Amino acid sequence: AGASGEHVGSIQIRLVEGSSPADEAAVAHAMRERLDALGVPRHRAVRPAVFSLHRPVEVEITGDDLESLREVGARVQRELEQVDGLVEVRSSAEFGAPEVQVRFDRERILARGLTIEGVANTLRRKLQGEVSTKLRERDRDLDIRVRSVSRNDAELADIGELIVGQAGEVPIRLAEVAAIELGRGPTEVNRIAQARAAIVDADITDRDMGAVARDIEARLAELELPPGVRVRLAGQDEEIERAISGLMMAMGLAAFLVYVVMASQFESLLQPLIVMFTLPLGAVGVVGALWATGSTVSVISLIGCVMLAGIVVNNAIVLVDAVNRRREDPGATVLGALVVAGRERLRPILMTSLTTILGLAPMALGLGAGAELRRALAIAVIGGLTVATALTLVVIPTIYWLVYRERGER
Repeated sequence: AGASGEHVGSIQIRLVEGSSPADEAAVAHAMRERLDALGVPRHRAVRPAVFSLHRPVEVEITGDDLESLREVGARVQRELEQVDGLVEVRSSAEFGAPEVQVRFDRERILARGLTIEGVANTLRRKLQGEVSTKLRERDRDLDIRVRSVSRNDAELADIGELIVGQAGEVPIRLAEVAAIELGRGPTEVNRIAQARAAIVDADITDRDMGAVARDIEARLAELELPPGVRVRLAGQDEEIERAISGLMMAMGLAAFLVYVVMASQFESLLQPLIVMFTLPLGAVGVVGALWATGSTVSVISLIGCVMLAGIVVNNAIVLVDAVNRRREDPGATVLGALVVAGRERLRPILMTSLTTILGLAPMALGLGAGAELRRALAIAVIGGLTVATALTLVVIPTIYWLVYRERGER
């Protein structure tokens, strides 16, 4: 999960073609049990996510104090471990790296005529060293760095004896103006919008992301937070919400552009509205197809809906255009034109829709590598087009007849 080094290992597992999400979950569960049995202290199973670099669930905790972030992170981690469907919950605020902590005493420093910044800079130079000169060897300049103590072998007592300033002729030791102790610090410090942050993340298994998100939101709302600390739910759920919002805008724009094109073709503002009734008909088919196949509304299926907005209107355009031409015949009525146009356009409409559906069938059946990614798109288009085609032959003529009957045309 982004870590690297001699202490980190990874295993890549590829399932055989045609494996279901349930098979993936079973393999991940078996791997967790085996790693636990081997005594591996930290491990996680990662399933590559489409359009996301985040884990399914991420709780962002922001604030200024690292100790408060660690405390709240531990509480959030305990809460998430109690949520059904979450596995491998971990916090980035865990303190694990040993370090020497120097806590300056502001009053003592000021009383000796020093500044915290000056003492800190002096301490850094003595521990990390500074380049005093350079040694040139074979066209290379090598830095000569001078330190007061070795960073690897220094003891607390050695660090406390470092001279960090002078009060007149009297040298001032670090131990006189600061408390020095061994402790543990965070292995990483994340920042979100320039604020210090801790991230508690987890994977989801055997539950819907929406249901898990609602449970987490309820638990986070009950937490009592220290002043200045904020908690919010992020992760893939947030990314999906943003993607869905953008796709909904794209669908609205697609519908508007379709209306503009049809208005220019029919030279009417009313007839494009009749044709646009195919869009909700297609939506009915999309929902039914996703439900029947056990698929969920996702970014991929919504991309299929955007495609569908430009496909399902084709049959209605063909039908309405044929009706308009038949109404130009001498003695033609609206009802008669609808009957004749429907009879003439039935076969072309069915053939056009059938070729599109059959062309998408292999994708919907999940054939080939990466089929799971494309399957939801094909199911959405096939379901929407099938229902819209069937209902277009009934609903569009009915609406056309009702509209022009109200206008007194026969």
